[in-house]
Amino acid sequence: MGSCGVGVVFEDFFPLMVEQLGAKGFMKELSKGFRLLMDEEKGAITTESLKRNLDVLGLKGMSDEDARSMIREGDLDGDGGLDEREFCVLMFRLSPGLMSNSRELLEEAMHDDASDDVL
Repeated sequence: MGSCGVGVVFEDFFPLMVEQLGAKGFMKELSKGFRLLMDEEKGAITTESLKRNLDVLGLKGMSDEDARSMIREGDLDGDGGLDEREFCVLMFRLSPGLMSNSRELLEEAMHDDASDDVL
């Protein structure tokens, strides 16, 4: 079957987004992306909800099989959909720039959360 994104060109803008938004801001944007793509009734991104939103993602050319592959690739618990955690993990895995800096991003996000608690 292959990994997700077969036949789809994926431009990695995530490192630039992190640079502009910071780790915490980037995580908020990922959360917004999850909510945009999720099936409201199931609270998860399904193959069907992903396919409904391909235009929003600029991925009109993604085949049904590519959409199914993307869900399978990120579905860590095998329930047929992506919860928010699985979605975020998949987005990090799809971005080589984020993977190489993931520890630093996590530490920055945790530091930002601790600073927010003090204020």
